[in-house]
Amino acid sequence: MKKLFSRRGGEAGAVGANAGSETRACNGDCRGCARACAGGADRASVPAERERADRANRRENRSGMRRLFRWRGWIQAAAALLTNGHLRGFFQGGIYSGPLKRFCVPGLNCYSCPGALGACPIGAMQAVISGNRHNFSFYVFGILALFGVLLGRLVCGFLCPFGWLQELLHKIPTRKLRVKRAVDRPLRLFKYGVLALFVLVLPAFAVDAFGLGAPWFCKWICPAGTMEGGIPLVLSNASLRAGLGFTFWWKISLLALTLLFSVLIYRPFCKYVCPLGAFYALFNRWSLVRLAVDRERCTACGACERACPMQVDILKNINSAECIRCGRCASVCPQGAIDRAGRRATAGTRAARGAEKQTYRRRTD
Repeated sequence: MKKLFSRRGGEAGAVGANAGSETRACNGDCRGCARACAGGADRASVPAERERADRANRRENRSGMRRLFRWRGWIQAAAALLTNGHLRGFFQGGIYSGPLKRFCVPGLNCYSCPGALGACPIGAMQAVISGNRHNFSFYVFGILALFGVLLGRLVCGFLCPFGWLQELLHKIPTRKLRVKRAVDRPLRLFKYGVLALFVLVLPAFAVDAFGLGAPWFCKWICPAGTMEGGIPLVLSNASLRAGLGFTFWWKISLLALTLLFSVLIYRPFCKYVCPLGAFYALFNRWSLVRLAVDRERCTACGACERACPMQVDILKNINSAECIRCGRCASVCPQGAIDRAGRRATAGTRAARGAEKQTYRRRTD
């Protein structure tokens, strides 16, 4: 009797062995069914049609995500150019102070960069908090929250100039390091401490005799500010070169370490230090732009997790706080099971659903 039962539909096989029996009602699934019935020829074609539609859908999905992944570098370059479009400032050694400086850019981009057209959100927040009134910057917080709700850490993956610089350095052909999970996971929490201590607490409470605080993160840590603002301004202004002291060389050493580790580790500053990434991470799970795994298609082959540069547990939590929406996981998925959450069905999916509905109507008529 075991030979009469198929792996996918043992009950259907049993009915096929008793060809004259009509004890089991037809469930519309012809796979493994040996019984001849009205409309069976139409239904027998459904599995093949659905399989062809699924293959077309996977090709369409993978090609679309691969195009996005292929164009990501150009999007990052365009974002860096737009946020630093005041190219004249690099030759004049000055800082743009026009009306656009009132607005915050979404990525980490130093206010003092000679080419910066907008303000750095982290720097702007510290400037307000460290004032003698110690106000809370509702404007900056609201702008950051808006970016977080809409995009989450997609800002890190597509719109941050310093993140793009780290990626370019990581492409240098040399041996790469992958931090072990037992060390990596605790280090990820450090950026939240930087956000709380150096961006919020110290600027508000570590004040001088006049009640003024200091932008602690910008002054003592930020390598993006050193790279984009400190070095260009020092090179173009003799008066600044004459006043260099410990703070400048301390930040130069931090920048050098960041650039060195960027060659060996993918985006080390983004993973472990960046307070802006920590802020956006708070919204990553609920942002408008999210990813989703189609559990019906996913075979748990692990290709996505092996390819993920941010070491996200994709099958457990694809919208982790560490995901920067780079799209690499979707580009390597052989089943096309990863896509944007809430995306409308593609042509392959619509064709498969249409075939199923048509067959159901024929069976019920």
